[in-house]
Amino acid sequence: MTTVAARPSPELTLAEPASPGGLTHRQILVVMSGLMLGMFLATLDQTIVGTALPTIVGEFHRADLLSWVVTVYLLTSTISTPLYGKASDLFGRKRLLQLAIVIFLIGSALCGIAQNMAELIGFRALQGLGAGGLMSLALAVIADIIPPRERGRYQGYFGAVFASSSIIGPLLGGFFVDQASWRWVFYINIPLGLAALVVINRVLHLPVARRKVSIDWLGAGLLVAGISALLVAVQSGGRDLAWSSAPLLGLVGAGVLLIVAFVRRERVAPEPILPPRLFSNDIFRVASSIGFLSGGVMFGVIIFFPQYLQLVRGETATASGLATLPMLAGMLVTSIVSGRLISRLGRYKMFVVAGTFLLTGGLVLMTQISATTPLVELFLWMFIVGSGMGLFMQTVVMATQSAVETRDLGVATSSIMFFRTMGGAIGAAVFGALLTSRLAVELPGHLPVAVARVVGRSTNKLVTSPAAVDALPTAVRRGVGTAYSAALSDVFLAAVPLAIVTIVLSLLLREIVLRTSNGIQRAAAEAVVEPVL
Repeated sequence: MTTVAARPSPELTLAEPASPGGLTHRQILVVMSGLMLGMFLATLDQTIVGTALPTIVGEFHRADLLSWVVTVYLLTSTISTPLYGKASDLFGRKRLLQLAIVIFLIGSALCGIAQNMAELIGFRALQGLGAGGLMSLALAVIADIIPPRERGRYQGYFGAVFASSSIIGPLLGGFFVDQASWRWVFYINIPLGLAALVVINRVLHLPVARRKVSIDWLGAGLLVAGISALLVAVQSGGRDLAWSSAPLLGLVGAGVLLIVAFVRRERVAPEPILPPRLFSNDIFRVASSIGFLSGGVMFGVIIFFPQYLQLVRGETATASGLATLPMLAGMLVTSIVSGRLISRLGRYKMFVVAGTFLLTGGLVLMTQISATTPLVELFLWMFIVGSGMGLFMQTVVMATQSAVETRDLGVATSSIMFFRTMGGAIGAAVFGALLTSRLAVELPGHLPVAVARVVGRSTNKLVTSPAAVDALPTAVRRGVGTAYSAALSDVFLAAVPLAIVTIVLSLLLREIVLRTSNGIQRAAAEAVVEPVL
């Protein structure tokens, strides 16, 4: 059988010895620079927009639609993630990654020129369609060019991208809003995205298998419709629709029926979007479950801790965003250290187990949160939570990529990201509803009697925004802070059982020998391939 190896970029020299994966360390770093730019775009957009939302709402006078600016982006980016993964397995990762960047840039440019809230929401949906491929396809390309045994050496770079975008996002968003216009929150994506396109086009050369394919359009439609219904339901529940309302229950029912139809369709489709054979792989099942549960926990911490700092401690939005730095630092440190140790030892299960224990321990500590907890303690707890996530988040992806067939590398990688994002969306909605419910119970007992009679359990009369809380009389503001802290403690307590389940799953994770060949080499050994230019 004739095979053609991946063609190295003419811009790179081969002066260094090739790594076991077939590329030199320098070549890998050059390719990764383009991939990390794309990942930076996706993660930056999650943090930079939040700072500008109050200003956008003030200009368009549609506060009732504010949440949909965030929700629609989350919706389209989530449902498109597995579609990108499957399509990249069929048509090649480079083309799909370039397409994702182009869609993201077009959406960003249109968001920048939006003239009303409806336009902005529509353009954010388009932007999300592009974002769905940026992170998952970058990780799939890494699987193509770096063997699992060597991949740990590069984990720190991805942690650095996530940490830096989370820090820079709030600062940059605040700067644009104060010094220029909120529209630059979207325009800033354009030069970064164009740079990523240039780098990827020049240095990324991947082969693709020659085989006839048929797109499962029916399966794709069922998946998109089902996930859309469920995400709209969890995002609207307790906010736009009552949890027991007929419209919300109808959305949930429709979503479940569509997902069941999707599963049945996948069993007979020639090229299924989510191949059933993936779920027969125990490593994929465990990794997906850990991703789903940890996603819910992670998003809960990231969303509610800054709110605590603003409402209870009186911190600014920018300062509260930066307060997540200890968690990000923990993720970065443990990701780098564990990655290097995995490359040296060839073992990964111990790090996943240790990470889930740290995550659970950090959450148990955070259940002790109060209005007077010293910031040093809070930051230490955040560091512990982040350290736990840094140990297993990329490690379970690496284990999955080593366990699945070459033809499923893209869809397996994107599926892990898909389940993590789904967990985050559902977790944020459920924990948000729990926080509102517990705050309504706690609030009357911590307010002066006269105020409690007027307010009752209607939290929206007091806790409308950080500015509104800050303007309250001292005794009332102190009572709100105490009640919010108690409610948030209950939220973290509710997350602990989920974290305990991740410990059980990590103990069930099977450890296999990490491959020393990358995706390109595996594909070349299995089928005739040709370069994609």
